[in-house]
Amino acid sequence: MSTPKILILGAGYGGILTALQLEKKLNYNEAEVTLVNKHDYHYITTWLHEPAAGTAPADHARVDLGRIIDKNKTKFVKGVVKSIQTENQTVTLEDGQELSYDYLVIGLGSAPETFGIEGLREYAFSIRSINSVRQIREHIEYKFASYNSEPHRTDYLTIVVGGAGFSGTEFCGELADRVPELCKEFDVDPNLVKIYNVEAAPTALPGFDKDLVDYAMEVLTRKGIEFRLGTPIKQCTPEGIVLGDGEEIKAGTVVWTGGVRGNEVVEKSGFEVMRGRIKVDEFLRAPGYDNVFVVGDCALIFNDQGRPYPPTAQIAVQEGENCGENLASLLRKAELKPFVPALQGTLASLGKGEGIGVVGSKKLFGSSAALMKKASDLRYLYKIGGVGLAISKVKL
Repeated sequence: MSTPKILILGAGYGGILTALQLEKKLNYNEAEVTLVNKHDYHYITTWLHEPAAGTAPADHARVDLGRIIDKNKTKFVKGVVKSIQTENQTVTLEDGQELSYDYLVIGLGSAPETFGIEGLREYAFSIRSINSVRQIREHIEYKFASYNSEPHRTDYLTIVVGGAGFSGTEFCGELADRVPELCKEFDVDPNLVKIYNVEAAPTALPGFDKDLVDYAMEVLTRKGIEFRLGTPIKQCTPEGIVLGDGEEIKAGTVVWTGGVRGNEVVEKSGFEVMRGRIKVDEFLRAPGYDNVFVVGDCALIFNDQGRPYPPTAQIAVQEGENCGENLASLLRKAELKPFVPALQGTLASLGKGEGIGVVGSKKLFGSSAALMKKASDLRYLYKIGGVGLAISKVKL
């Protein structure tokens, strides 16, 4: 009898935790585990707003896969997934390579959700990968550097952040911290710099307690962020954005953080999706497939009130651990364990030394929230790479 093949697509939070759980649970030669990823590194998505703003190097958010997975237990294939053929249990990569599987784990991550806003794909940046945040940082610096050659172009110093959810708010906090440094480096008057945070919903940070939202907005407003709430973006142009009421904001940089959808490969491969995400069963399996599991941004799960859980890192980590455990159980013909998210709290940074959060029933403000977020980050690093990785990534 041949050794069962487990194929994991994507080395994000869900994929990497599935692989690590299988390394822990499986005996030698119990299964052949292969991890496919576009890059030979895992990146910490919840840190990407820092290198995007330039307050941390891009490598800070990157962890080489060789520091995480045991290559004696997990085979790594560097490649981009082109399509999934469930009928013959194969996956095709963009280089033409074809991989077969007995069990498949889809953790291909997300793509920006544009909600049909004209020009957004063409003219706005998004915080989605190591390469994308490098581009954002370099673009902002280029615009500041260009200003002194064209001093009438004050729009070069205007940055629009679309979306006031987690990513948008955290990015604004880091941008506000970076502005004094940019102004000093490029001889720019700080009074000329404008940062707008535009949100279609009536409030920033939807889902957060009002006291926490008010605190976050007060901190960011004090730092120089101008909020435009209840204001949809109608169009993105080479010159900036046009709001729903027709007002135009000229900006040298537009960064879109207003939502994500599942990877397009999932829908193109014939799975039934909602905004690119598969509504999974209680064991994280795609409907109609006992051997296809879905984790991370590609998985759609609902709470008891029938509302979808947000695609957070915390949930993706738990999905990966559950998925790895269930795959081991499947191989051993044991009972599967339903996935039930254990929400341990929510934390958001607002720049250096500032944050908000909820842990249990306790609200956290300011430095206590910022410290708790660092502790949460270190816990994750320890989980995937031990003490050495956690210490090497400490950012004081």
